[in-house]
Amino acid sequence: MSVLTDIKARGVEDLLITATDNLNGFTQTIRNVFPESTTQICVVHQIRNASRYVVWKDKKEFSKDMKEIYNAPTKNAAEAALNDFAKKWESKYSYAVKSWRDNWDELTVFYDFPVEIRKIIYTTNLIENLNGKIRKYTKNKLSFPTDNAVMKSTFLALRESTKKWTMPIRNWGIILNQFLTIFEERVQL
Repeated sequence: MSVLTDIKARGVEDLLITATDNLNGFTQTIRNVFPESTTQICVVHQIRNASRYVVWKDKKEFSKDMKEIYNAPTKNAAEAALNDFAKKWESKYSYAVKSWRDNWDELTVFYDFPVEIRKIIYTTNLIENLNGKIRKYTKNKLSFPTDNAVMKSTFLALRESTKKWTMPIRNWGIILNQFLTIFEERVQL
């Protein structure tokens, strides 16, 4: 919680949407500090979690059926796909079905948004990629002499990573327009 309260203390007044990997308590902590924030659980993490105990011979078919859930055009269609998935797999992989059902509200937040926004909020992969690049810079150090040294190393990693960010987000103008419409009261440019 201290990271979020630190962010708030440094002047961040609002988070519109957060994407998490569903660590215990993280969603609730976000809600406590930023009560208006919408939290989306990473669908990719959910897929990995649900597939973890599936035997190899079932993986391909299981994954194909699960894909029907998160690729559905609407939340209602996704729920219907989840029910079909459950009918087929619940007797064999009850944990996977239970996991989808237990996290359903946070897994399907992205359906509340237009397709262009969905693509940028349903997963934490971009964040994990950036964290990996920071780790690459810091992992060879056994220890840092000061907190400032850690911050400088992280800054350098971020600076190097951002040099490679040459591709703009596809349809950014449309996405920004949608954010301005959806969050009219909360977004100021």
